[in-house]
Amino acid sequence: MTMEMPRSFHHFDELSPWIDRQHMLECISVVAETADVMTFTFRSDKPAWFRYLPGQFVTLELPVGEEPVMRTYTLSSSPSRPLSVSITAKTQRDSIGTRWMFDNLKPGMVLKALGPLGDFSFVRHPGEKYLFISAGSGITPMISMTRWMADCAPDTDVTFISCARRPEDLLFKPELEILARQMPRLNLGFLVEGHDARHGWHGLRGRIDATKLPLLAPDFLERTVFCCGPEPFMRGVREMLQAVGFDMARYHQESFQPAAAPAAEELAIRAGAVSAAGTAKVTFTMSGKEVTAVPGQTILQTARANGVRIGAACEGGICGTCRVLKIAGDVEMNHSGGILDDEIDEGYILACCSRPLGDVQIEA
Repeated sequence: MTMEMPRSFHHFDELSPWIDRQHMLECISVVAETADVMTFTFRSDKPAWFRYLPGQFVTLELPVGEEPVMRTYTLSSSPSRPLSVSITAKTQRDSIGTRWMFDNLKPGMVLKALGPLGDFSFVRHPGEKYLFISAGSGITPMISMTRWMADCAPDTDVTFISCARRPEDLLFKPELEILARQMPRLNLGFLVEGHDARHGWHGLRGRIDATKLPLLAPDFLERTVFCCGPEPFMRGVREMLQAVGFDMARYHQESFQPAAAPAAEELAIRAGAVSAAGTAKVTFTMSGKEVTAVPGQTILQTARANGVRIGAACEGGICGTCRVLKIAGDVEMNHSGGILDDEIDEGYILACCSRPLGDVQIEA
C-alpha cells in the first residue's frame, strides 16, 4: 500500500513565496486555546511558502455580510516553519469579524488576505537581550518571536512576562515551559489578577507595576522591551518605565491605532498647494468615475465620498488593507509601514494616507 504525500512535500525547494496579490489562504486547522481564544492555521491555496518577520501581522477579508470586513491579526506562527501561518484571536463581546471566524471558519475554507506586514519585530529593533511583556492575546507576536528564537537562535537572552486575568487565560503556558527547557536563557514570568481556588495558582498575583517588574526581570533597565496588549495595559507599562528612567528608545509596542489626523493648519497648507497647481482630479479607472478632490482629503476619503469602494481597516497607514495601484499622477503618502518599498516602486499606494498632488488615476 502506498500513501500519497501531502502536496506541500513535493519539490519544496522549487516553491515560490506566498504573494497576497496572487494567492489566498486556505484554513487547515482550528484549535480552541481557551473559552474565548482560538488558533486558525492556514496554508496557501497554491503551492507556496510564507516569508515574513516574527511578530508581523496579516489582514483578513471576512465575508461577514453583504460587504466583507477587514480585520488585522498578528501571526502567532514562526517563519522558521514556512509552509503555514497561524493567527490566535480572542473574541470580544462586540466582536464582528472574530465572532464570524469562531462560528463559521472551518478547514477547507479560503480567505483573501493582505500582508504580512509590520514593524513590531526584534529583527527591526535588535537588542543584546529582550524583555517581552504581554497581556491576554497580546502574547501572539511574542510567541511568534520566541518560537523563531527556539528554532534558530536558542541562546537568545529573553525574559518573557505574560499577564492575564485568571490562570486559565494564560495562553501558551505549557509550550513556553517546554521552550524554556530548550532555551537556557529564556526566563518566564506569569502574573494573574485573580484566581479560582480550584486552579491552585501559586504564582504572582495582581497587575504589573514598579514593584513586581523587578521581581520578574531584575535587569529590565538593560533590556530591549517589546510590549503588546490592550491599550490601557500598554499605557501603564509605558508610563511605569518612563517613571523609572528607562531608555524609551528601547521600548516598542504593537498598536493598530489609526494615525492622528493632520492638523487644520497642515491641511490648509496642503489645500493651498493644490490650489496653486490647479484643482486635482481623481480618476477611478475601474469604477469609471472622474471626480474633483477636496483639498486635503485622502484618496480613500475621496473614494468614499463618491461611492467608490476601497477596503480599509486601520486607516492609519499600518495594515496595508487599502493598497491600490496608482496608474498616473503624484501623491503625498505618509504611511506607517503598511506598504513595502518594492510595492511603491510598482506604483502602489495606501489610499488612507495618500493625498493627490494634481491629477491622479487610481485603479479602483
